[in-house]
Amino acid sequence: MASAKTARSRGTPVKENGIKLEEGLNVFKSDKFDSQGYVQSRCSLNEKEIRQLCSYLLDLKRASAEEMRRSVYANYTAFIRTSKEISDLEGELSSIRNLLSTQAALIHGLAEGVNIGSLSVSEGSTANGVLISEDKEPSDLEKWLVEFPDLLDVLLAERRVDEALDALDEGERVAAEAKQLKLLDPALLMSLQNSIVERRQRLADQLAEAACQPSTRGGELRAAISALKRLGDGPRAHSLLLNAHFQRYQYNMQSLRPSSTSYGGAYTAALSQMVFSAIAQAASDSSAIFGKETDYTSELVMWAIKQTEAFALLIKRHALASSAAAGGLRAAAECVQIALGHCSLLEARGLALCPVLLKLFRPSVEQALEANLKRIEESTAALAAADDWVLTYAPTATRQPGRPSSTSLNTTAFQHKLTSSAHRFNLMVQDFFEDVGPLLSMQLGGQTLEGLLQVFNSYVNMLIKALPGSMEEEANFEGSGNKIVRIAENEAQQIALLANASLLADELLPRAAMKLSPLNQAAYRDDLRRRSSDRQNRHPEQREWKRRLASSVDRLKDSFCRQHALDLIFTEDGDSHLSADMYINMDGNVDEVEWFPSLIFQELFVKLNRMASIAAEMFVGRERFATLLLMRLTETVILWLSEDQSFWDDIEDGPRPLGPLGLQQFYLDMKFVICFASQGRYLSRNLNRVVNEIISKAMTAFSATGMDPNSVLPEDDWFNDMCQDAIERLSGRPKAANGDRDLNSPTASVSAQSISSVRSHGSS
Repeated sequence: MASAKTARSRGTPVKENGIKLEEGLNVFKSDKFDSQGYVQSRCSLNEKEIRQLCSYLLDLKRASAEEMRRSVYANYTAFIRTSKEISDLEGELSSIRNLLSTQAALIHGLAEGVNIGSLSVSEGSTANGVLISEDKEPSDLEKWLVEFPDLLDVLLAERRVDEALDALDEGERVAAEAKQLKLLDPALLMSLQNSIVERRQRLADQLAEAACQPSTRGGELRAAISALKRLGDGPRAHSLLLNAHFQRYQYNMQSLRPSSTSYGGAYTAALSQMVFSAIAQAASDSSAIFGKETDYTSELVMWAIKQTEAFALLIKRHALASSAAAGGLRAAAECVQIALGHCSLLEARGLALCPVLLKLFRPSVEQALEANLKRIEESTAALAAADDWVLTYAPTATRQPGRPSSTSLNTTAFQHKLTSSAHRFNLMVQDFFEDVGPLLSMQLGGQTLEGLLQVFNSYVNMLIKALPGSMEEEANFEGSGNKIVRIAENEAQQIALLANASLLADELLPRAAMKLSPLNQAAYRDDLRRRSSDRQNRHPEQREWKRRLASSVDRLKDSFCRQHALDLIFTEDGDSHLSADMYINMDGNVDEVEWFPSLIFQELFVKLNRMASIAAEMFVGRERFATLLLMRLTETVILWLSEDQSFWDDIEDGPRPLGPLGLQQFYLDMKFVICFASQGRYLSRNLNRVVNEIISKAMTAFSATGMDPNSVLPEDDWFNDMCQDAIERLSGRPKAANGDRDLNSPTASVSAQSISSVRSHGSS
């Protein structure tokens, strides 16, 4: 569908809905066809479309290469079978040709009046099946015919292969010359040919028997195979060569037992050495004897694939199975790397067998990967159940002796403070990424990142459950199950939860995941073009993965802010600290009003100050995260006020309207929020926008009573001074000197500043 869409966008005729190709070419048959205009109309692609087209063409190229590779491997067996059948047919045709030649010679002899049956022993003598007349002196050729079979028998008995081959070649030359020049009677010629065929077959059987002996050394084997090929039986010779190497390493494997090794890596190394050395030697012998002939090369490839598959099954049974089931990714990866290391050496001989191994090893490595991630999740959950949620530096003693970790070589890893469960999570992840070569070569990088993301999500779910009051709400998070988590009782412990998640998501996990990038592998250091391509392809995936980690941390941050916002707004009995009555009822109170921010906003300021102090110690070097946290908490409270429909129903349509004092107090509260958020540097654009909208909404409700809100509100400087005074008093700082100005006087200030524009909008 994508290709068709691309073709249509460029004006290329596409065969759809049964339309024939000829109909799409009608535009070119017109006498008025303008080639220049046609090209310009179809080639007006912008840069983005050109890039998409290039990307699409590259995808087609990769898919075509993969399809070609699959087709080659898929058709190897049929190709070899067909080649063998053709060779067999050629042999049969040769036999038929020889038989026909013999019959033609007999018929020709009969036609000339030669009566072979009349010859008798009395008229001549027979030597070695060759008829010799006694009436005359035998010629040199006839003498040679008598001695030739005996000579061949002696050479065969003494296994003088090269001399026997030379003698057979000489016999065939003599037979061909005699036949052409008619130097011999047909009977003598046929007798010579039969003698050559018989001895040739005996020699071939001797050579085949020698090649099948396990005790035959390499030089003797190559000599026997070469001689058999010289005899004209190349397919049989090549099959015997491959079978000889197979039998040899099978014999050597008898001394190798999986139970005699201490771990799978030793067994894998020993077996890899045997199997791939045998394949390499077979490839070398095949190339030396048979050259680059397609039939023999294809048979060699199929044989090598078969041996590699058998090798992979043995490794899976005796080394990978137990490691994969136990989640031993390191042990499984070591076995795979050892096997791939030996297998890759064959590429210099034209045998690329690593894809075969990777395909067979992939399920076991995937099983080990999943089991390893599951172990990380369960181990972290067990520690979370007893975690005191106190940040400490990483304890070096947690690493197992004899198991070097990347963190032991990176001292900066110990400068981060995490709680015990987060330290355990980080150390297990770092250890998990120690050896990722097979994961890259098997194209399991994406699956690894996805699995680690799910484990991190499960850990974040446990952190959410550790927040007070969140057990019922968060109990059904995917991956959390019924795991018990220790509750973070105070604000310091709750902020420590955020420190865990943010540090893991922002720094530690992405740093560990960078090992999945091929740029960190030595095999890619010399290939700059491949490095550039991998950098372009890998970084978007890494960025998307990091974005999803941050999204998981945001869930924890939202739960944290929602809980603290609800603690501020509601009492334990469910009553609200932030209701419309606290503003509406002010005008009914005849007592003198002492202007100060409402209690709930005082508590919000104190809570934010306290959290800012805690976060300053926990987020050293990551102050931005602490700022965003305070910003999110402030926004949560103000957004709740903005969206509380019952509050605004009472303000706008309640039985009592909002009076001047209530409006002034509401305006002071909102101005107070803007003031302390600005001084704390967590005033966001969104918070400023929502506060302004709330003020405008309140002023509009006041204007509905028929009064001008600007006539009852003091100037902004008065609100600024009141807010500053409140901040100083709530912070415990000494009050600044203000001369004779009475801060409680609504007329103390004369200039308008920050929110004057909002007031003007509200009064319009």
